[in-house]
Amino acid sequence: MSRRMLSIALLGLLLALTAACTNKKSVNPLAGIGSKQPDKVLFDKAMEAMRHNRFDVARLTLQTLINTYPDSEYIARAKLAVGDSWYAEGGTAALAQAEQEYSDFEIFFPNMPEAAEAQLKIANIHYQQMEKADRDYTHAKRAEDEYRKVILQYPDSKIVPEAKRKLLEVQEVLAEREFEIGRFYYLRESYPASIARLKSLLEKYPLYSRADEAAYLLGQDFEGQMTRLRNTPTCDAKGLPRGCTTEAAKAKYSEEFTKNASEAYNKIITRYPMMDRADDARKRLTALHQPVPRPTKAAVLQNKREIASRGETTTMGRITGLIKKGPDVARAAQVGEPNLVEPTPVAATDVVKQEAMGAMGSGEKTVGVEIVKQPEANDVPPAADATATGQAPFGQPPAGTTPPVANDPNELKPAAAADSNELTPANTDQALPAPSQVNEIQQGRSSASDATKSNDDSTPASDADLSSSKKKKKGLKKIVPF
Repeated sequence: MSRRMLSIALLGLLLALTAACTNKKSVNPLAGIGSKQPDKVLFDKAMEAMRHNRFDVARLTLQTLINTYPDSEYIARAKLAVGDSWYAEGGTAALAQAEQEYSDFEIFFPNMPEAAEAQLKIANIHYQQMEKADRDYTHAKRAEDEYRKVILQYPDSKIVPEAKRKLLEVQEVLAEREFEIGRFYYLRESYPASIARLKSLLEKYPLYSRADEAAYLLGQDFEGQMTRLRNTPTCDAKGLPRGCTTEAAKAKYSEEFTKNASEAYNKIITRYPMMDRADDARKRLTALHQPVPRPTKAAVLQNKREIASRGETTTMGRITGLIKKGPDVARAAQVGEPNLVEPTPVAATDVVKQEAMGAMGSGEKTVGVEIVKQPEANDVPPAADATATGQAPFGQPPAGTTPPVANDPNELKPAAAADSNELTPANTDQALPAPSQVNEIQQGRSSASDATKSNDDSTPASDADLSSSKKKKKGLKKIVPF
């Protein structure tokens, strides 16, 4: 009975919190202006109506202001407030209307500072309607595009930091979706499809909270390809390129898979050295007989900052997540720059083609063949060139002339210096080649860099740097290596 009462109380609390979140109070941006003009009075009345959630009255009052005083200095604010009224009202239909009003505002007032605010609210509309990573991602994708517009179109606006923070959260959701799809294909041994998803993920969202897990799974995909290649008589199997029917061709493909797997594991160690899969990546490189790289101090410091900026989902968050429509973005990074460019997506067919080109060589590489031309009857022998054509063979003086003594390569020249730049009596009157330039400023910089080389972040990290803030592995799903 007590558990039931606790559940009812918790549900009531959640409903109260939901109602409080949807009731967006509006603040009058012109409250500090003491004016008795009728247009200002109408604007104040509209803001008062919005504070009391009378959105229909507020929109009617604002529309009266716009129609009656088209030259008012408050026209821009009134049009923006119409969108705010729809935004504050909430609901799918109202948010769609708010988006339209904000878009119109950007069209009619593109140079006003409030245009960036309107664009940010368009992005927030889709942010609020985002669903979990395993559900419809339409609003998440739209939110990503709209936040990118805020950052690219209004780079000097004061709301850019907020847009970047929200964009990182949206990209966390989209990256989680890509990861789950790539893992789905991996479990079903559709390795090219999994490779395509995970490669796109690592390229588009390097700040993803499980980027190390994605890179490790990518390496496992290539190792799965290697295992399948060893267990099939030919390469004409599912997921493998066609045409490698010989042991030599299979060896080339195996070498290519090993190289790709090593690159995936190297990325974990060099880009995410403080994350959970770093030790597993070192073990896999050792098993593949590949060199294990060493991360730089800069990479260690960057990864530490990213880990420290991430939050943890609370117990209350886990409970509300069961009934909440939106995703959990607590694990999103709060530092770093979000990706503002949409890279070309990788397709599974492209993965197979790239593997074939890597194994067999690209189309630009051709086999060199030396063609030996057989002498024909009409060809002039080299010894007869001087008499038959009147021209001397290459490297010999013309017939009937005596080569100068100075051109004899076997002649000893006592006056010649060992160094061509050395001044001697024999060559003081000749123009000397320009000596190699010595930049004194560069020398000074290099010496300064040598003095501070020990403090350079590009130097390899020590064992103490790598083990100073190692976190306990949580929630890692064991993947049986091949």
